[in-house]
Amino acid sequence: MLPRISARTLAALTAVVGVTVGGLASAGAATAAPAGKPAVTGGSVAPLAVVNLGLTTTEAKKVQRWLTLHWGYSGAIDGQLGTNSWKAMQRWLKAQWGYTGAIDGVVGGGTVTALQWMLKANYGYSGRVDGIAGVGTQAAFKRFANARS
Repeated sequence: MLPRISARTLAALTAVVGVTVGGLASAGAATAAPAGKPAVTGGSVAPLAVVNLGLTTTEAKKVQRWLTLHWGYSGAIDGQLGTNSWKAMQRWLKAQWGYTGAIDGVVGGGTVTALQWMLKANYGYSGRVDGIAGVGTQAAFKRFANARS
């Protein structure tokens, strides 16, 4: 299991990688997960990062289709849960699961906490509601994704 990384550290590392490979835009494309493979996982990240929380691209596409139908997501159905996917998710979490933060697409502790409340109520999450997207949160998020069509 990877150590927990703060958002500030992850943002700094993302910037270094982006500069090293020629810019943040190319770094995002270079780090996209191939079809069927998990993308970036973690507790919190900088804006514009892809945070699939352990979902494969196929599972993330299911979530994006659901967000398109119900929560105003209008981006590509590409299996990469980026800022716009998470903004739509935050709108849902704010409306129904007690999320009180900004609709900014950043997967921070508040977003994960609200997601954990939903997963605990409906998808078998049995861990602590602590805002950390660990293995149990990710497993329950997979169940949520696979319940979408």
